[in-house]
Amino acid sequence: MTSVDTMTSGGPGASGGPGVSGGPGVSGGPSVSGMIFDIKRYAIHDGPGIRTAVFLKGCPLKCWWCHNPEGQGSQPQLLFRANRCKAFKACIDACPRGAIRWENGSLTDWETCDQCGKCAAACYPGARELVGRCLSVAELMREIERDVPFYDQSGGGVTFSGGEPMFQCEFLRESLYACKERGIHTIVDTSGHAAWGGFESILPLVDLFLYDLKLMDDTKHLKYTSVSNRLILDNLRKLSSTGAHIIVRIPLIPGVNDDRENIEHSANFLSKLPSLDGVELMPYHEIGVAKYASIGKKYRLESNRMPTREEIEAAEAIIAGFHLPVINHQPGRTK
Repeated sequence: MTSVDTMTSGGPGASGGPGVSGGPGVSGGPSVSGMIFDIKRYAIHDGPGIRTAVFLKGCPLKCWWCHNPEGQGSQPQLLFRANRCKAFKACIDACPRGAIRWENGSLTDWETCDQCGKCAAACYPGARELVGRCLSVAELMREIERDVPFYDQSGGGVTFSGGEPMFQCEFLRESLYACKERGIHTIVDTSGHAAWGGFESILPLVDLFLYDLKLMDDTKHLKYTSVSNRLILDNLRKLSSTGAHIIVRIPLIPGVNDDRENIEHSANFLSKLPSLDGVELMPYHEIGVAKYASIGKKYRLESNRMPTREEIEAAEAIIAGFHLPVINHQPGRTK
């Protein structure tokens, strides 16, 4: 079993070197704007070193286990956290559609709510929040550059995640270009469900791809994610053929994709790729469950559980049996 302890760094066009300028469709335009729903500083599980994780809104997948459901839609998303509510009731008067009422606590009629955010603006304790803000590349870079000293000390950089960062491909490309101009290491965390032309346009600007592989059976993939896996698998083959640095991450979800057949099928597929830096299992967790109620949605895996250490190691052993480099799971690394 091949063990990889750290994420792969470097790659074509790394550190703003040759290959960054003149990329397909890359102009470095600072006027392009994107919709961001979170910026996580001091991220240590999203690539090598200390990183800034930038979460872009919008995703073509609707995974049952998604722990960032507020990132699926492309527009700002209203969240209501009942534990923060102080019963000021200002939200009721602020709502122009009458979508909020009081019944032993604040209740939202999500069918009537149009996500205008006026209730959030009136909510002093922050129980109501409109998640999603529009930033230009220049504005985003000002936030990223605050963390450059941490990148320099740790070998870190920026990880673009989501949602699906390829959903906002132009903004992603220009942001990557701006990072490479400043010598910042770049990672794109993707589901792979995007037009191949988008991948081609960012290839010279990405040091490492974190590429999700969820299910090999297309019928099950459609059921649990709402999309076919054909484009995802095809893009992974093409991306690997370019020699790009790729770590494939498989979310390990009991009762969904943790069966031996799926793990073996996944490993067999990956073993035939011409280039791959590693494979990492991302054990299912329940961190995002509470978010669903906060945005008026039902969580579809309520009865699920986290995989045991033994189950994780058994799946890793199957993958290693196909002579693939396995990145040993570290506590706290989840997806």
